[in-house]
Amino acid sequence: MLDIKRIREDREVVQKGLESRGADTAVIERVCALDGKRRAMLAEVETLKSERNRASKEIGQLKKDGKDIEKARSAMRELGDRIAESDKQIRVVDEELRAVMLTIPNVPHVGIPIGADSKANRFVRAYGEPKKFNFKAKTHVELGETLGILDLTRAARMSGAGFPLFVREGARLERALINFMLDLHVKEHGYTEIAPPVLCNAAAMTGTGQLPKMAEDMYYLKEDNLYMIPTAEVPVTNYYMDEIITEALPLRMTAYTPCFRREAGAAGKETRGIIRVHQFDKVEMVKFVEPETSYNELELLLGDAEDVLRRLGLPYRIMELCTGDISFAAAKCYDIELWAPGQNDWLEVSSCSNFEDFQARRIGIRYRDGKGRIRFVHTLNGSGVALARLLVAILENGQQEDGSIVLPENIIPYMDGMKEIRKPGS
Repeated sequence: MLDIKRIREDREVVQKGLESRGADTAVIERVCALDGKRRAMLAEVETLKSERNRASKEIGQLKKDGKDIEKARSAMRELGDRIAESDKQIRVVDEELRAVMLTIPNVPHVGIPIGADSKANRFVRAYGEPKKFNFKAKTHVELGETLGILDLTRAARMSGAGFPLFVREGARLERALINFMLDLHVKEHGYTEIAPPVLCNAAAMTGTGQLPKMAEDMYYLKEDNLYMIPTAEVPVTNYYMDEIITEALPLRMTAYTPCFRREAGAAGKETRGIIRVHQFDKVEMVKFVEPETSYNELELLLGDAEDVLRRLGLPYRIMELCTGDISFAAAKCYDIELWAPGQNDWLEVSSCSNFEDFQARRIGIRYRDGKGRIRFVHTLNGSGVALARLLVAILENGQQEDGSIVLPENIIPYMDGMKEIRKPGS
């Protein structure tokens, strides 16, 4: 949520930033009107309270002088009723203002590329060269089904399209990758591991920005009024909901969770395989940092996600997202994309974002700075990284002509020494 003071004092800059991401800036007019109304009502209440204080003193003096106080007491009761009614009206305006403010996306950082869609994203750097073979590269579906480690047919019978089913070495590889990433982030990158709930309430979803905008993309359990998380960003960022953090910043947390997305807005984008799915595993990284350090911390966060892919020996590239392609809550975002030779395409496996104080204001996460001032933290998050696209890249980059898969060296210890995945009996 944006700071209302920022909108008041820097309205043109805010509007220009929202325009750059294609947002409707008419909402700012509505916010300013409600804010002006609220401030006028508050001023009026303060005047009434001053009058009530004077009336109270007058009653005290009348009592002291032995005079009749009934008329003054009646007037003070009337003031009390007017104040109570005004407070009620202010609460209504407060709720309306907050509801409108929650619909406004974050203002993009001034340095990011301006553009309407992903075509305007900026290339940052790359690692490794896209893999080329002296044979026709197979897709992960062809490889997985031939090896008997991916069974989309049975998955579709029990759940429908968009749900993966890993078998034998496929399931083992999924688990190995999760453990590898958690160990790396905890033991070497300095993150604290948590195992959070995978169901969250509307307040938590609203806090990180999934609600109200992304409601149609989430699975909702109406009877329990809970949402299945689309990312561990939600429960991990809400760890400090409505708290003043007492630990020294920065704080780093990591978590593995299954994630669930309806992809309601992705009609026509379904592809056979596990590139776009409704359920997937992900290791997430979240940071709580001081405002002055948040953009340096974003670069460090990006480096932590890159480290995963470098250690797996996978070719990737980094793209800085433009104003029209960043998420609702982000001020700046990098995407990391892996090369998938079977798709002949780049696949996003991580988004590393700085939300500045946008999420912290919605959630109520603050800290006390070195001068003793209570301020909102800046929050950051990044995938560290997401499966199943990581599995797609490992299968398609590690394939050999006979259909077997050579595993990344750093994952072999997590597979009990297994170096290759082959067809049973071969």
